[in-house]
Amino acid sequence: MMAVPTALNTVNRRESGIDWPLWLAVLGLMVVGSAFIFSTTGAQELARGARWYDWTATRQVFAYILGLGVVFVLNLVEYGRLARWSLVAYWIAMALLIGVYAFGTMRHGARRWLDLGPIQFQPSELAKLTFLFAMANFLSRPAQELRSPALFIKGLGMALLPFALILKQPDLGSALVFLPTTLVMMLVAGVPQRFLVKLVGGALLLVTLILVDILVAPPGWRMIHLQDYQRHRLLVYFDADFAPRDSTPEQRLRATQLKRQMSWNVEQAMISVGSGGLTGKGWREGTQHRLGYLPRLGAHNDFIFSVIAEEKGFLGSVIVVSLYATVLFSGIKIAGEARDRLGLLLASGVVTLLFTHVFVNIGMNIKLMPVTGIPLPLLSAGGTSVICSLVALGILQNVHLYRRRY
Repeated sequence: MMAVPTALNTVNRRESGIDWPLWLAVLGLMVVGSAFIFSTTGAQELARGARWYDWTATRQVFAYILGLGVVFVLNLVEYGRLARWSLVAYWIAMALLIGVYAFGTMRHGARRWLDLGPIQFQPSELAKLTFLFAMANFLSRPAQELRSPALFIKGLGMALLPFALILKQPDLGSALVFLPTTLVMMLVAGVPQRFLVKLVGGALLLVTLILVDILVAPPGWRMIHLQDYQRHRLLVYFDADFAPRDSTPEQRLRATQLKRQMSWNVEQAMISVGSGGLTGKGWREGTQHRLGYLPRLGAHNDFIFSVIAEEKGFLGSVIVVSLYATVLFSGIKIAGEARDRLGLLLASGVVTLLFTHVFVNIGMNIKLMPVTGIPLPLLSAGGTSVICSLVALGILQNVHLYRRRY
């Protein structure tokens, strides 16, 4: 007689196949990232005689390889089994965020990294991943339970804890990512709309207070503590006056000079994007970063999109955006095919997280968004960011492997 598969075997069955559109787009992004990181850093590193394995582009390739290795290992285990350890991983990540304040390395005025000898590890990137798993696991309970105000507050607390710890580093960009991710995951899970309205209202109130504090309130009436550079970035975004109304001519002159200094990076990024024209100036021919107009420490990180736009023009920018669109729409398709609520929530969270990074980073390169220092996934240089971005994409692949059968 023919054996009838049990329900358990049906649920845990691993479907064959790779989501090729997703991973071909990821491969394209990795090629673009390696090429343009070398374009921005290669000349300086060759000039000072750096060995090939010390090149920034080479370290980026090593991060790609390591990240893909982690993805391969994680996809040997069904995502439901991984989710059982999500709360443990979440609290480990929170402990690492707290450890940053005691043992972290100060770089560029922020304490965000743990020094592990040859590498610098950024716990905030790990916190994003563990939060996704923990929140998805928490929200995958029956919809009736999500109507409880106590459960909503508990879920909100899971998001606010990493938000507060990362904001304190300070890293406003990475902290803000938790808000849209939480909102979308709760919306997909079926949390009552009255709770979500309160969440959105609270977020809007916070944003309003920050804007009033920066744009309207006198210097002695600061309600919300922000670092000076964060305040200055928002003033630049809104093209506000740096000088108080009762400033002396000398104070106004200093304020004007400060505004010019703080707006320099954004202005140069926009010049880079605009000067590329249709097809760009050519690979490694971009003058904005070669002549030092774009910041040496930011051209291959926060402003990598500006470099691509200058050297490959409008067509190159469209290719990059198309690759990201392929990744995001593949993620939406995977979410729709997920076999259970956990898979649906995981895929929705990953798509929201990646979309937020892409939208904010590209937006700040064209002054659509204020500068927040958030990396562009797989393109910006940075080992921790690259590996965690690939692991997030690996979660999508895992949900795809164990998808619902038709």
